[in-house]
Amino acid sequence: MTQTDKKHRIIFIDLMRAFAVLQMVQGHTIDALLSPEYRLLDYPAYAVWHFMRGMTAPIFMFTSGTVFTYLFRLVEEPFENNPRVKKGIKRFFLLVFLGYLLRYPTYKIIDFSDVSKQQLDTFFAVDVLQLIGFGLLFLMISAFISEKLKLGDTITFLLMGLMFIIPAPFFAHIDWLKIFPQPIANYFYSGNGSLFPLFPWAGYVITGGVLGSYLARNPLVFKTNKFSLRLVTIGIALILFSAVYILFELGTSISNLSDSYTYDTVIFRIGFVLILTGIVSYISQSINSVPRIIILIGRNTLLIYVVHLMIIYGSAWNPGLFTIWGNSVPVYYTIVIALTMILMMTFLVYLLNKLRIRNKQLVT
Repeated sequence: MTQTDKKHRIIFIDLMRAFAVLQMVQGHTIDALLSPEYRLLDYPAYAVWHFMRGMTAPIFMFTSGTVFTYLFRLVEEPFENNPRVKKGIKRFFLLVFLGYLLRYPTYKIIDFSDVSKQQLDTFFAVDVLQLIGFGLLFLMISAFISEKLKLGDTITFLLMGLMFIIPAPFFAHIDWLKIFPQPIANYFYSGNGSLFPLFPWAGYVITGGVLGSYLARNPLVFKTNKFSLRLVTIGIALILFSAVYILFELGTSISNLSDSYTYDTVIFRIGFVLILTGIVSYISQSINSVPRIIILIGRNTLLIYVVHLMIIYGSAWNPGLFTIWGNSVPVYYTIVIALTMILMMTFLVYLLNKLRIRNKQLVT
């Protein structure tokens, strides 16, 4: 971490990162276990949960792009000399590797003789880790283009983000398996089981980079009410724009959050993320520091993500809670299990941090 980062730590980013990953932990837990009879939008609590469930991935992706670009642009070096480039490439390979490892179809490592087509389809499906990995890669490409063509990060990142958002509704109707092999085709659409294809999901990561670059160029702007108000205003404007768009697209609704390819949904989600970010940044202005555990949770999002998925959904090497109790648990027990999962992930991060400190003390 640089001296600038230590001196001007942006508290609201720590809060957003921790919120995003813990929201994902409870969201996966409840979605995997809750019995169908409780999944009714007539229940206000479930309706709110369902709405926030649809916002979790955009928040997680947008925040990932913000943090990566913020740290990348804090280094005032040309692209080719920026140490964050090497770190970013390593991160890209790690995320993609872990994304496929979590869906690996057999415990035999290299023997696929007993693997079914359904298992292979699951293995090749693109999930959030592969998506974020490629999102960070495209952010670095955008940063390179921005520097060499002197276009500025805001314009370059927005154009790159739109390259993934605009074609999404059209790409969703193309059978990419007729054009590319399955491992490549799955990055273009969800037709073969991908949860987060590049179109439009990479757009959330890359647009998050716009905010990260702005924060790096304006180190103390996050301490002003004007900054928070600007985020909220832009967010409200985007949501209003999505509503206006719906007026000219009969039958399209922002309430249909499962339809991730429509422009109104993408615009609405980005607007919501900006409003939430603005509110959190405003609240954080009155906070000089946050509990250490919040920062540690934000720094260990990848660890938390991988471990909680292995516990809930299992892997080729272990059964998960879904295998045992999938969609069969009453609401109160589900809530207890979700809270327990959050506490377990928090304790895991706390324990690992203690071990790291002790190890450093032994070395020194």
